[in-house]
Amino acid sequence: MSGFSKRKAGAAIATLAAATLALTACSGGTTSPTTAAPGGAAAAISGEVNYWLWDNNQKPAYQQCADAFHVANPGATVKITQYAWDDYWSGVTNGFVAGTAPDVFTNHLSKYPEFVTQGQLEPLDDYLAADGTKTDIYQKGLADLWVAQDGKRYGLPKDFDTIAIFYNKALIADAGVTEADLGAMTWNPTDGGTYEKTIAHLTIDNAGKRGDEAGFDKTKVKVYGLGLDGGSGGGNGQTQWSMYSGTTGWSVTDKNPWGSHYNYDKPEFQSTITWMRSLIEKGYMPSVEAVTGQSSGDIFGAGKYAMITNGSWMINQMFGYKGIETGLAPTPMGPNGTRASMYNGLADSVWMGSKNKPAAVKWVEFLGSAACQDLIGKAGVVFPAISSGTDAAAAAFKAKGIDVDSSFLVHVKDGTTFLFPITDHASQVTNIMQPAVDAVFTGKATADSLTAANEQVNALFAG
Repeated sequence: MSGFSKRKAGAAIATLAAATLALTACSGGTTSPTTAAPGGAAAAISGEVNYWLWDNNQKPAYQQCADAFHVANPGATVKITQYAWDDYWSGVTNGFVAGTAPDVFTNHLSKYPEFVTQGQLEPLDDYLAADGTKTDIYQKGLADLWVAQDGKRYGLPKDFDTIAIFYNKALIADAGVTEADLGAMTWNPTDGGTYEKTIAHLTIDNAGKRGDEAGFDKTKVKVYGLGLDGGSGGGNGQTQWSMYSGTTGWSVTDKNPWGSHYNYDKPEFQSTITWMRSLIEKGYMPSVEAVTGQSSGDIFGAGKYAMITNGSWMINQMFGYKGIETGLAPTPMGPNGTRASMYNGLADSVWMGSKNKPAAVKWVEFLGSAACQDLIGKAGVVFPAISSGTDAAAAAFKAKGIDVDSSFLVHVKDGTTFLFPITDHASQVTNIMQPAVDAVFTGKATADSLTAANEQVNALFAG
């Protein structure tokens, strides 16, 4: 990303600015150099828009969108600020209280329901209607996620992510496992299927014994067949276990979005968590204690994981480790005969307290347009929400020798995605489920203890 030359950047800005103006002239355009207050006449926008995001890898591409936005709107500028994940959200929430939150910020499905309840987000519907901005241009289902229970829209989709398997090609080859083998793996919570057999075979102890060989020492593991991304995953397990539970017929809530009853007491979920714990007990996967506070990507990059499940936002990092040749495989087929992946879509939202809402809304509209998202796609960092941007991203990754179509995007193609759980009380649910699932992973409790945790969760929705 940092390799964009000034010449390329200038050309991209000129091209994007031209596209912006062209869109303005079209009856169905998604952005324009002027804005209209709800129900009012269009007027030139001006002033600075403060925009926050948390992914530093995306900042250069978004800066080019900001530069193009300024060309189309000479009176307006966008200041982009990037913070690491934890600092980002503390900054946003503290900013709500202090009156210093950014005008526009990248929003997450786990956060926005509470922000809506707190009255911190500006509804976009009237602005979008006045500007003629369309919301049917995104990958299926993404726009619907950002309509809250009050029927109002609080964000325009920017990108999405799915889950796949990253693997160390050298370790796979040494084990005699082929790419075709990885692509055909099956899983079930009873014995783990061919997936667990592959994980066991890829695990190696300090003496060179594999996990499926006699004499394997699970207390002295050199290479784990399957890595663990940061911990147990709590109540959503996006990168840890959701791709398995999603193939059992189980769903986190009674409906999604806006469910009001959680299903952590169901046997399909508890058997999945029990299976995950068994991998740790057998020495095929590291313990929660061993990975807490560490980067799962860096552990992979050190050659200590043969495979790890992780999200599409990790592609460039996972393929960037020196001395490691990385490959991609789809998640395994489950009991229902299909693969599965959590489908998490991000959006850009406007803070209710923004002092420059006209320009802030126009920036959100521009971020949600093909003009910007195609540029983001060409940068090859994430999958933009508009299909043309998704295609551009796939082509950019392919040019780097990375096949995302048969790993990450296969879920979109085959319709095997399911939504990140969107409900009220998200932070409270996390506070209950994180320690509860941790306790099972660490062997301090059995999976049936999650029934009591589920009762606590559902009590949040009672009355």
